Amino acid sequence: MDLVSSRVHSGGAENLALNERILHLKESGQEVINLSFGQSPFPPMPTAIKALQDNAHVTRYEPVRGTTPLRAAISAFHAAVDCVDVKPDNIIVGPGSKELLFLLMMVFKGDVIVPSPAWVTYSPQALLAGQDPIVMQLKMADEWRVTPEILDETASKCTTENKLLIFCSPDNPTGAGYTKEQLEALRPVILKHNITVVADEIYGFLTYAGDFVSMAKVCPEHTVLSSGISKWASCGGWRLGFHAFPQRLSSLGDAMAAAASHTYTSASAPVQAAALSLYQDVPAARLYRRHCCRILRAVGQYCLRELQQADLKCVMPKGGYYIFVDFEVVRPGLDKLGVTTCNELFVKIMDDTNVALLAGSPACLRDQHELSCRLSFTDFNGSDALAASHALPDGANLPEGFVEKYCANTVDGIQRLVKWVGNVTRHV
Repeated sequence: MDLVSSRVHSGGAENLALNERILHLKESGQEVINLSFGQSPFPPMPTAIKALQDNAHVTRYEPVRGTTPLRAAISAFHAAVDCVDVKPDNIIVGPGSKELLFLLMMVFKGDVIVPSPAWVTYSPQALLAGQDPIVMQLKMADEWRVTPEILDETASKCTTENKLLIFCSPDNPTGAGYTKEQLEALRPVILKHNITVVADEIYGFLTYAGDFVSMAKVCPEHTVLSSGISKWASCGGWRLGFHAFPQRLSSLGDAMAAAASHTYTSASAPVQAAALSLYQDVPAARLYRRHCCRILRAVGQYCLRELQQADLKCVMPKGGYYIFVDFEVVRPGLDKLGVTTCNELFVKIMDDTNVALLAGSPACLRDQHELSCRLSFTDFNGSDALAASHALPDGANLPEGFVEKYCANTVDGIQRLVKWVGNVTRHV
C-alpha cells in the first residue's frame, strides 16, 4: 500500500541520522570521535539559562510572529552588530530557523536555487515544499564562494519570473565567507534576475575576524535575513530562530505567518524569554563571541594545517566550525579497500578509525564519485575551553598547546585521519 507522498524524495536528514547512530554507539560503550555533527561545544551564557529557568512556568501560546519585546530586541541587536535596519514588525520568530526556511520555500512562488556543497537540509526541504531545486555548483578554486558568474549562469537556467536563492554565510558545510566587495559584486546579478535572497546567517556572529558583512546590508530590498540562537549562542536544542523581511517582501512574511499559525503556532514562551536576555545584552554577547571565536579559529587552523600536510585539499573557514575536505589523494588506494563511492569511503574511515565524518555525497549534494566530506571540529569539552579562554587576556592569541590541551578529542580525531591517509597512500 503506497501511503507516502511523492514529495518525500529521501529519508531523514543524514547529519541527524548519523549523530543518532553515534550516540547509540557511545551509549553501548563504543568509542567514536564525532567530527560529523554541527553543534556548538560551548555552554550557553548563564543569563540565558537563568531566564529559561525563571520562565519555565510560562505556558501560554505567544503571538505567532513572536513576542513584541523579543522582536524589538532582535531588531536592535542586528542594528548594533551588523548595521542592518530590521523593523520589529517585519520579523517572524519560530522554533528554529530550519522550520522557517521550510515555510519560506513552501510559500514562495518561483524557482529555488540551492548551492552545492550545501547544508544537508536545503534540497530535501525544497522537495518537501513542492519545489524542484536548481543546483548551483560551487568550486574550491573560488574558496567555495558564490561568484557573479556562477550565479548568473545558474539563474539563467530558471524558468520562473521569481527566484529564491539560498545563501549561507559563513557557509555550512564549507566555512566560506564574503567581503563587502564580494557581496556587492553579486548585487547586479540579483537585480537582473529578480532574485530574492534568503541569507542564512546563523553563523554570522561566529565570523572569526569580527568583520562579518550581512547580505541584508548590501542588498536590503531583496534579502530575507535568517538567523537565531542555535550557533553563536550555543542554544541549538532550545530551537529558536527568526526571519526578517524588508518592506518590499512583506507579503512573503505575511504568508509565512499564516502558514506558521497552521503549523507550529508559536515558539516556546520560556525559550523566547531566554532569547530576549541574549539579544538585549549586546556587550555580553560580543564578549562571549570573542572567546568562542578565538577558540574555534585556533582549532580550525590546527585542523587545516594537519590536513593539508597530509595532502588533503581544504580551505580555511572564515567562521563557524566546518571544513570541507577533499580526500582525492587516497583514490589510487581505494581499489584495494573495495571502495568505489564517497559514502563508502567515509563508512570505511569510520570502521577503521572510529572517526565519523559527513560524506559530501549525497548529503551535501556532491557527486558520488567526488571524495569529499564535511568535517566539524567541535568534538571537545567546550566548557573547559571557554573557562580557560576567560582566564587569558581578552583579544590575545591563544597560547601554544591550548588546542592540544583543551580540544584533545578533535585533535585525536584529526591525527587518526592523517595516519589513516598515510597508511592508504603508502601501500598503493
